[in-house]
Amino acid sequence: MKYLITATGILFIILLFHDLAAQSYMIGADLSFLKDAEDKGFRFRENGLDKPGLEIFKDHGYGWIRLRLFHSPKELPNNFDYTAGFAREAKEMGFKFLLDFHYSDTWADPAKQIMPAAWNDLNHPQLVDSVYEYTRRSLISFGNSGAMPDMVQIGNEIINGMLWPDGQLPDNWKNFAGLVQAGISGVKAGSGNTDIPIMIHIDQGGNRQRTKYFLDNLLSFGIEFDIIGQSYYPWWHGSLLDLRENLRFMAETYEKPIVLVEVAYCYAPTEYLSKSPPFPESPEGQKQFLEEVNRIVMETPNNLGRGIFWWEPATANARGISTRDFFDDDKNVQPVITVFDKFTLH
Repeated sequence: MKYLITATGILFIILLFHDLAAQSYMIGADLSFLKDAEDKGFRFRENGLDKPGLEIFKDHGYGWIRLRLFHSPKELPNNFDYTAGFAREAKEMGFKFLLDFHYSDTWADPAKQIMPAAWNDLNHPQLVDSVYEYTRRSLISFGNSGAMPDMVQIGNEIINGMLWPDGQLPDNWKNFAGLVQAGISGVKAGSGNTDIPIMIHIDQGGNRQRTKYFLDNLLSFGIEFDIIGQSYYPWWHGSLLDLRENLRFMAETYEKPIVLVEVAYCYAPTEYLSKSPPFPESPEGQKQFLEEVNRIVMETPNNLGRGIFWWEPATANARGISTRDFFDDDKNVQPVITVFDKFTLH
């Protein structure tokens, strides 16, 4: 009799494990250029030995890959076929996949949100319909390709809106909210209403005032989403104390999970040539930065700091040397790769 498990007990166990899975900490990287680098013959290394880039990240605790999607890029590789193929490869290795819709043919960020050329002549209702249909069809195609996203962000760093001029802020909040809702509805329709978490991503990691302005306005339109995404680059977005304060504010005010979906620091003098850096711009300083930012995220109140993604650690000479990479001039991965080793099983 004591071994009898009731239907209610089974349901409780299922819900418990579902809750634990939903609360798992996201350790990730935006690796949108990694495949492009390897396709062009670049070989990443660890301890002097060539090694597939995804394996390097997987072996050091990374469980999420973030990939951007451009509508119809002319120069950059991040179209649907490239993104879906790489996402499928990553998922087959056990990664989860965060899809980053830029809703542009090129980079979208606070300084530019350029309308896809195919949509230039559309009025607002037509643009809303296009966002919905493009998002819906994209999700269906990812699913058919064996690469259904595990999370989707609607737009990239959209503090100043998206799809300018129609959805440009602060003048067009109503239009902007309609475009965001169209994207969210497109995800739900294209995924078969499978409850894929929706992220809204801005670039105000250390700015409480701007974060409050944006989220209060967005929520006033009844927009429902699941994850607050923030970018945090300290030379742009405030001190570590500013970051800590804003994470606390968001957790206590909005009660939503928060992910730092873009962070980076340089391993050689770059951003702090005329002022003192919070950490040395060196390989060891880069590692110290990630350790400290991760500690701050993990200490967010109410367990609402849910993860951290490094932005583009694996471009490594494919598009010119970037000192925000994880790889040095000899293609070897640097000490920063070990930050999450102590949190993961090997």
